[in-house]
Amino acid sequence: MEVILPEGLEGFLAAAGWPHAEIEPLPGDASFRRYFRIRSGDDTAMLMDAPPPNEDPGPFLRAAYWLDENGMRAPRILHAQAERGLVLLEDFGETRMRDYLDDWPDDEEEIYAGAVDALKALHRLPPGPFLDYGLQEYQREAQLFIDWFVPARNLYVDGRGWTAAWQEALSPLLPRQRPGVTVLRDYHAENIMLLGSLDKQGLLDFQDALVGHPAYDLVSLLQDARRDVSEEIEAKMLDRYLSDFSGNGDDFLADYALLGAQRNAKIVGIFVRLWKRDGKPRYLSMIARVWEAMERDLRHPALAHVARWFEANIPAEIRASFGGEWQA
Repeated sequence: MEVILPEGLEGFLAAAGWPHAEIEPLPGDASFRRYFRIRSGDDTAMLMDAPPPNEDPGPFLRAAYWLDENGMRAPRILHAQAERGLVLLEDFGETRMRDYLDDWPDDEEEIYAGAVDALKALHRLPPGPFLDYGLQEYQREAQLFIDWFVPARNLYVDGRGWTAAWQEALSPLLPRQRPGVTVLRDYHAENIMLLGSLDKQGLLDFQDALVGHPAYDLVSLLQDARRDVSEEIEAKMLDRYLSDFSGNGDDFLADYALLGAQRNAKIVGIFVRLWKRDGKPRYLSMIARVWEAMERDLRHPALAHVARWFEANIPAEIRASFGGEWQA
């Protein structure tokens, strides 16, 4: 299939100091963004094509500059024309955490320890210049489960009860997340690059950063929608994070379960939306993994209100099959 390059790309690359470069398209993700590897001799860079109106690279640029200024390894910005959706980035290479672990599974604990330590370094910083991750956003995300999973399963559920259950469950968490930390919101093995050594993390896909709870990115990492993470590794990494945590450990674990259930419910909705709206059925195969993690989270007493809603509204056979069998 012929790849259509962004309009005006040659001029953009020339202005960036990369004239006559080779352009190699890379596999896409779940968004409208596209990526290309740019080659000029032995030098390489990454091109992000985030065309308006569906995409806006402005939030990515703001987060990248802040992370870089504060000692975190976001890709350096080489050139940008945000109004056209074009950004030339430092190339972090091809050693993605997910791919490395596929080849070297015996290094799993060491790799995850490095990723947890990178989060701990991020959380020692004052929160960045981002909006707050408040109840309205948590509820908006949780609603994706109702909006997309429920009709795909031809279910009739108590929508108001869903909102009320999350209101009750999340209310104790909100004061505990103040003053907050920078939350990258998509911190997992496919968005972490290994830079030269196992404990150096290059960060990707952080354009939706907010100021929120330190447990959120930990959940994203350890309850990965795209990769199996054993409960043993999850427990060890939670212990590693909490080893020098100054707050109440029991409260943190309650909040971890709350955000795990909220995030996983959101992801189930998003994966169904990617199938129904965007014609991307490959994400359906991941729902069972996400659902299984959500069921574990729902067993925590902090999720009692939400767990009762599931018992009353989602048929037992669907829950027993981790969301059910899907026919795309």
